[in-house]
Amino acid sequence: MDEVRATLRFAGSSAQKMRRVINVIRGRKAPQALALLQNMPQTAAHDVAKLLRSAMANAEENAGLRTEDMVVSGAFANEGPTRRWRRFGARGRFKPILRRTSHVTITLREVTAE
Repeated sequence: MDEVRATLRFAGSSAQKMRRVINVIRGRKAPQALALLQNMPQTAAHDVAKLLRSAMANAEENAGLRTEDMVVSGAFANEGPTRRWRRFGARGRFKPILRRTSHVTITLREVTAE
């Protein structure tokens, strides 16, 4: 069985928000997962759908596999670096804003009809 992997680094959403979307598609067939992602309201679903399309294209071009036979075998999101932003509040106070990023990895595996 061949595995194909695609990685998205420094995504603009937090890892917690990405995991909500990723948990829905893990274990599903790739075309079905893509259809689910396109109908999800979350902003992170757009980035994950783009990454899944990339993984499917990698499977076709590099490994010569059919995307209809692919299953999302692994998907995880890790925390990336946090950008610290500043906003000034009343009475000269400082209000820190944390802009979180994440690294997302999707692994596709070919499933043969047995």
